Amino acid sequence: MTAKHPRAGDDIAGFMPGDESDDEDIVVEESLAPGPAPSFTAIEWDAGTAASEGGSGPEVIQALVRRLPNAPGVYRMMNAAGDVLYVGKARSLKKRVTQYAQGRFHTNRIGRMVRETATMEFVVTRTETEALLLEANLIKRLRPRFNVLMRDDKSFPYILLTGDHPSPGIFKHRGARSRKGDYFGPFASAQAVGRTINSLQRAFLLRTCQDSVFESRTRPCLLFQIKRCSGPCTGEIDAAGYGELVQEARDFLSGRSQNVKAEISAAMQDASADLDFERAAIYRDRLAALSHVQSHQGINPQGVDEADVFAIHQEGGQCCIQVFFFRTGQNWGNRAYFPKADPAMEASEVLGSFLAQFYDDKPTPRAILLSHPVDDQELLAEALSTRAGRRISVSVPQRGEKKDLTDHALQNAREALGRRLAETSTQARLLAGFAETFGLPGPPRRVEVYDNSHIMGTNAVGAMVVAGPEGFVKNQYRKFNIRSTEISPGDDFGMMREVMERRFSRLMREHAEGPSPVVGEPGDVEPNGGFPAWPDVILIDGGQGQVSAVRSILDGLGIADKVTAIGVAKGVDRDAGRERFIVPGRESFMLPVRDPVLYFVQRLRDEAHRFAIGSHRARRKKEMVRSPLDEIAGVGPTRKRALLHHFGTAKAVSRAAFEDLLAVEGISESTARLVYDHFHEK
Repeated sequence: MTAKHPRAGDDIAGFMPGDESDDEDIVVEESLAPGPAPSFTAIEWDAGTAASEGGSGPEVIQALVRRLPNAPGVYRMMNAAGDVLYVGKARSLKKRVTQYAQGRFHTNRIGRMVRETATMEFVVTRTETEALLLEANLIKRLRPRFNVLMRDDKSFPYILLTGDHPSPGIFKHRGARSRKGDYFGPFASAQAVGRTINSLQRAFLLRTCQDSVFESRTRPCLLFQIKRCSGPCTGEIDAAGYGELVQEARDFLSGRSQNVKAEISAAMQDASADLDFERAAIYRDRLAALSHVQSHQGINPQGVDEADVFAIHQEGGQCCIQVFFFRTGQNWGNRAYFPKADPAMEASEVLGSFLAQFYDDKPTPRAILLSHPVDDQELLAEALSTRAGRRISVSVPQRGEKKDLTDHALQNAREALGRRLAETSTQARLLAGFAETFGLPGPPRRVEVYDNSHIMGTNAVGAMVVAGPEGFVKNQYRKFNIRSTEISPGDDFGMMREVMERRFSRLMREHAEGPSPVVGEPGDVEPNGGFPAWPDVILIDGGQGQVSAVRSILDGLGIADKVTAIGVAKGVDRDAGRERFIVPGRESFMLPVRDPVLYFVQRLRDEAHRFAIGSHRARRKKEMVRSPLDEIAGVGPTRKRALLHHFGTAKAVSRAAFEDLLAVEGISESTARLVYDHFHEK
């Protein structure tokens, strides 16, 4: 047993299972637990020795138990290949691991997990709270096969009221809060933020233009004309007046909406009493805009100022967790999650694991309301309070307005899961029909569709989209910038060959084991909880020539028997519905115009076409704004900016004499020589 102490700045992502070093530093990020860095103990077991002794999973675990302390910590169970199967936390590592070693009273899921375990790794923490936080961190990073896994880890959008400009603006913000200002949220979606900002523009007349646009304005923009901005850029409103609008917006978003509305109403009455009906109409319109904001927030509880509401519903072997966000007494939207979990797991177990992962990188409200009690509820509240630096309550309401909120969230979870089950059933039928139509051994779990996009060979891009039993899997999409200089412009065959070589060469390097067997037992998932890496079938947007090019690549790599390649040739006059399909070993054929499988293939091809064109346009746009200075190695953004500020344009820089380049502030003699030689090769 070796004891190690973490160093400042160490990251938990720095260690992975399967390292061959005898001693391993296992550390927790400083953000997980405030205060002095705790000490952890790393314990390793030689998996090779256990295997050579013929030990099964329980025997391997039993051998480890003797070396474990009776202390809180986190454990990782791994198979012989080094893949992490499960991450768990324990109040006592020795007692918890002993339960696995006994091999009795296990569910099917835990029994399979124990049988596959070849080695374990442990982290001893000071408290069980630290163990819970570290467990959530590791699950999100390592995505173990047998844990409850969040499928959507996208960050939430916020409203940002900037604080680094004399005339603050209001913007949608997502990501790190690096810019100075006030952040309000989270909102459930970017659309909810957009709608709210549009209404706030009418209510408070705040600018939404970037600082560079603000500084360059010489006359008010269209937003000022349609009464969506007060025009601070050109002095249509003085700094003091604009500051009052900003403060009103800040108060409204901070929960003092009634005070703000009362003040605007009083100002409207005063203007009306003074017979200044034009000014009174402005206040009237602002009041209407504020009412519009509040009316579009859905349920606005009176007794809940800041809370997140979670409700879980299980049905058909799947589960849905619905999350509602309440801030400043207003409903800022909701989002449905469908975590991957064993169907045998109870709702409380799934919800508890989900909550720990959900707040791993998100701010926590003062109250969390749940539809079901969760395991270690008090421990979860303590852990979240430790991270937030203030008291966080986690409760299951039994009556009153809070109970109504959880019931409403539960109803939404039930309806969302019903819709998902219907969609999944439809997708399953389509995949079964797809397999029957094209003679596949079974419904494909991963379908890859390829397409190219270019204009006369310029800015050529290859695109890959992926679909599975639950529809398109967008986090698996890939684009390939065509690099080969030997491909003649417009050579679609050559482009497809390059895409296939790069795609499957990398796939063989990273997943040499080939396609995984069909998932059989309930709750079983792919290694690391992910989507299958190898495709069952690939669709090529092209005819016999394209398919032959792809087949030659697959044959050269020795994987032609692992992947089925199907060509989708456009019909006569490129009419949709008259596509001809090229399948190896069969004559090309067409499908009936109203065949559901035909519609399914068309949808796959159209998605690949959309993604390819979008990638091509993005690359072309980048090329259009590219500066010749970008090609000079060793000249960074600061020096490029200095050169452009001095000479005005990149063309002027290219024509400048060596002595003129030396006169630029921040440009040394070596840099000036580098720039001059780049444009004057002779």
